[in-house]
Amino acid sequence: MKVTVKVPATSANLGPGFDCLGIALPLYNEITVEETVMPGSGVEINIIDINDAYDVISIPKDENNLAYKAIELLYNFIGQTASDIKITIKTNIPVARGLGSSASVIVGGLVAANELLGKPADNAVLLSIAAEVEGHPDNVTPALFGGFCLSSFEDDGSVAYSKIEWPKNWKLTVLIPDYELDTKIARSVLPESISIQDAAFNIRKCSMIIDAVYRADSELMKKSMKDKLHQPYREKLINGFKELNELLQNKDDILGCVVSGAGPTILVISENDGFEKAESQIKQVFEDLNVKCDIRTYEIENEGTLVI
Repeated sequence: MKVTVKVPATSANLGPGFDCLGIALPLYNEITVEETVMPGSGVEINIIDINDAYDVISIPKDENNLAYKAIELLYNFIGQTASDIKITIKTNIPVARGLGSSASVIVGGLVAANELLGKPADNAVLLSIAAEVEGHPDNVTPALFGGFCLSSFEDDGSVAYSKIEWPKNWKLTVLIPDYELDTKIARSVLPESISIQDAAFNIRKCSMIIDAVYRADSELMKKSMKDKLHQPYREKLINGFKELNELLQNKDDILGCVVSGAGPTILVISENDGFEKAESQIKQVFEDLNVKCDIRTYEIENEGTLVI
């Protein structure tokens, strides 16, 4: 028996919501988990890049694979051993681009294995395991549930979360450059401590984003997507981010320009034809920097992980 699921890409942080805000995008990885019929065959992991466009060579194909680590924790939860299983990952989400590729395989492996085992774990357990493996819940929560989510690690290891309806006319455009940025490197440039003034600034802005989304308040959203915790330190690693921010901050119908996750993808939120009116100037920024960039505009993905 085998189970296949599809898991959406995600964009985390949305500016000030560091490690707690995330949103799902309609771009998917497929993960298949099956128990092999030959006892003692061990763990088999296959990675298939369906677009032949991303570097998947570095993805572990042994017990260090994130999908396997998550599945192993699920098996431990029910008192079993995750032996003799085969995992197949079809990648369509760009790797090391800040679009939740690791979260997708973690969540996908968990949901598929849980189905295979007869659903012994509920969503709360799956989310807790996924966040433990990922290290933070901002990507895994929308990957599992879809939509726009806020989430938080609790002291007992559980994850508290809420899903808020995203305004229907707010578009999501990702600017995916042709280079990778390892999350470990993106985190290494962050300071070990911050001032209380910067912390208070981000608390204000993150609270405003949540209210702006809830009330579909475009003007408030424009004022909300500012950050002092991670983007000022990461912008030097992301070609074009500073230039795009300066270009777009006063454009009509552009609600925000932020780093997607740890980068280097940039997320632009707009309404009406705001992005289309600025697109030629955006492309020119990347041309001037000699950076190739894949530009994709999406509506929000609301379903999350689905068994197919």
